[in-house]
Amino acid sequence: MSAAICNAPGGYQVADETKATDAGQRYAQSLFELTIEGKQLTKVEADLKSLKAMYADSADLRRLVASPAFSAQDKAKGLAAIAKKAGFQPLTAKFLGLVATNGRAGDLMGAITAFAEMSAKHRGVVSAEVTSATALTAAQLKGVQTALAEALGKTPELSTRIDPSILGGVKVRVGSRLFDASLRSKLDSLKFALKRA
Repeated sequence: MSAAICNAPGGYQVADETKATDAGQRYAQSLFELTIEGKQLTKVEADLKSLKAMYADSADLRRLVASPAFSAQDKAKGLAAIAKKAGFQPLTAKFLGLVATNGRAGDLMGAITAFAEMSAKHRGVVSAEVTSATALTAAQLKGVQTALAEALGKTPELSTRIDPSILGGVKVRVGSRLFDASLRSKLDSLKFALKRA
């Protein structure tokens, strides 16, 4: 899911939680500056990547972060417990607590995405998020990386997501650019063309 709005099963449209909001961008910028200042960039980035993977794998964590049924304090306690159990850096734990306590837990995944982009830019690399309907093989990922390297002029760092709603193909997001070769978008284009005919 790399667009601002995506189709969910059942025809509903949901907001993409990985797109940084203004608030998420500001939180990410503040954390980024603190990590540079404290020379903790790689450790905090590893913590955030780990949290993002947990978020993708755990429906309970997604529910905790997104549901208005949980208070900001409940979200802060839950995220603090996760940070402690995972052995996150104190700065990462404080960041998670601050975001949740301020009622911005819904912006957390967008902030993590924005932080990863800032970190990649700081290190002089390009990061790309590859979304597919099913897990890609190592050979397929290598092919995507090679094609992106040719198109961008430098080898990107790839992160992957699985989104069955795209049906097939891939979506690749590099910064604000989206390369959409998903079956879902091709079917939507065909549907739109047929409606106009």
